Amino acid sequence: MDVSFLGGPRPQRGVGVVAPFDFALDRELWRWVPDEVSLHLTRTPYVPVEVSLDLARLVSEHETLHDAVRTLTAVTPEVVAYACTSGSFVGGIAGERAMCEAMTRSGALPSVTTSGALLEALTELGVRRVALVTPYTVSVTRALEEYVAQAGVTVAGCAYMDLTRHIWKVPYRDVADMARRAARDGADALFISCTNLPTYDVIPQLEAELRIPVISANQVTMWAALRRLGTRAVGPFQALIDPAARFGPALPDVPGLPDAPALPDEEQQEGWT
Repeated sequence: MDVSFLGGPRPQRGVGVVAPFDFALDRELWRWVPDEVSLHLTRTPYVPVEVSLDLARLVSEHETLHDAVRTLTAVTPEVVAYACTSGSFVGGIAGERAMCEAMTRSGALPSVTTSGALLEALTELGVRRVALVTPYTVSVTRALEEYVAQAGVTVAGCAYMDLTRHIWKVPYRDVADMARRAARDGADALFISCTNLPTYDVIPQLEAELRIPVISANQVTMWAALRRLGTRAVGPFQALIDPAARFGPALPDVPGLPDAPALPDEEQQEGWT
């Protein structure tokens, strides 16, 4: 069979991704990526530490970042994304900027981090008051609150899960319950933290219910990285990706209006086992 008429695969543009050693949601990242873009993932070295501020510091050391970015240079990505929220907010805004500079020096290409992308997304959406959902312990959650406050954004509500391992196994139903609890006090938007927490399918449903933009760690990471390529993230109707999905003031409950769409069944959730 002659297949010469196919002409070979289309040219691909690459995004390098540096993830912590315990990252389990590769497929979720891919779901935000258009067909013409490939993700090239590498992971930080394993360390026997549970999710904590200590782990966040270990997986964000500049020497670790240098080695990770260098492993990606052979496939020539156009941008590198550090896909870990706690690892990129643990040093505050100055620490996040220093991480980007270290990665750029190592690979001579633009670099973004999840926490830097978070602040970029909050600016894009005009958010001054944000509600937070995290799977973290109280100490890691407080560090995120301090990071957001450094950027001049008020934390309007917060809910956390106090987990130190197996975060990728959290079902969507638990994420939604925490989101409802955090977003009670007039937030402009909700941020769901941690790149290991599944969020892809739940974002549109929560936006429809809460009537505010809902952003997540993996979503903002891919959105910001693809922006550097001059292209857009893809995904179901959601405020960060599609300006048509952005909300004005919350609507009152009106009898006869349909309820928000049901959350997907747990059996269909990304990363749930």
